[in-house]
Amino acid sequence: MDSAIPQSRSESPSPRPTAWVVMGVSGCGKSSVAQLLAKALGWTLHEGDSYHAPESVRKMQAGIPLTDDDRSLWLQDLARILGRATPATGIVLTCSALKRKYRDRLRAALPDAAVGFVFLDLDYATALQRVQQRPGHFFSPDLVANQFATLERPDGEDGVVGVDATLPLAEIVRRVTDWRAPALA
Repeated sequence: MDSAIPQSRSESPSPRPTAWVVMGVSGCGKSSVAQLLAKALGWTLHEGDSYHAPESVRKMQAGIPLTDDDRSLWLQDLARILGRATPATGIVLTCSALKRKYRDRLRAALPDAAVGFVFLDLDYATALQRVQQRPGHFFSPDLVANQFATLERPDGEDGVVGVDATLPLAEIVRRVTDWRAPALA
């Protein structure tokens, strides 16, 4: 699967991010990619799911989709976490960030395009299969279709690296760490 999102934006003079949000639908591999990315960069990892309110977790366990109101305080907490990132102490955060307004809220946590997004692009059938095979996670497989219905793809947004979520994890991390790296002359 090829992502429609460019791997880099040569026309953009923005600096490399000091915080990465690894995003996408459930089952795309956010946690696995974020763990390896944080390790590769020597940055702190924050698992966004661990910041959900207990009521939200119960809803997801029951197969009830979250509303924008359910996500509001959660996104506020995640933005606060991102706001602590500096070039010396970067942060990698997992968050589905399915809607543009959610991503914009997270972007606002740091000035000067310092929040970047890794969009793990995955088709519905593969996402559903992965979620069904995931032991012990609170997210109901019944919600995968809702995630795809909610997803506003970040095509054309600045500061987004789109990567095929079926690639090997090491390749995904390499593509992210190479993004906006200085070109060798």
